[in-house]
Amino acid sequence: MLKGFKDFVMRGNVVDLAVGIVIGTAFTAVVSGLMDGILNPLIAAIFGQPDVSWVGQFEINKAQFSIGHFLHAVLNFLIVAAALYFMVVVPLNKLSERRKTGEEPEPEAPAEDVLLLQEIRDLLVVQNQNRG
Repeated sequence: MLKGFKDFVMRGNVVDLAVGIVIGTAFTAVVSGLMDGILNPLIAAIFGQPDVSWVGQFEINKAQFSIGHFLHAVLNFLIVAAALYFMVVVPLNKLSERRKTGEEPEPEAPAEDVLLLQEIRDLLVVQNQNRG
């Protein structure tokens, strides 16, 4: 059961997803800093308001609507997507292309003694599970 879980976790898609979530979370702070430190003051200097949330505000039956809040979220998303694309996806694609053309060597397979030690470790894990 543990081997199956290990195989599941080590599959490329799961690892890629985890990396994407961590990087996306880290970029949230970068985007917030960009918005609060540069874009919102720029918007304030041009339009006299600190952000775009004032755009398209209206009320229907005492319900407040704001197109600006949606625009603000879309702007944040586009900044995060662009940053992830240009700082993560493009470099990884270039590395993948280099490996395909042979410029960047593939990682070496583990030596026979390492494989033997891994096999012994796995057998000990199974043996310990059977005892407990």
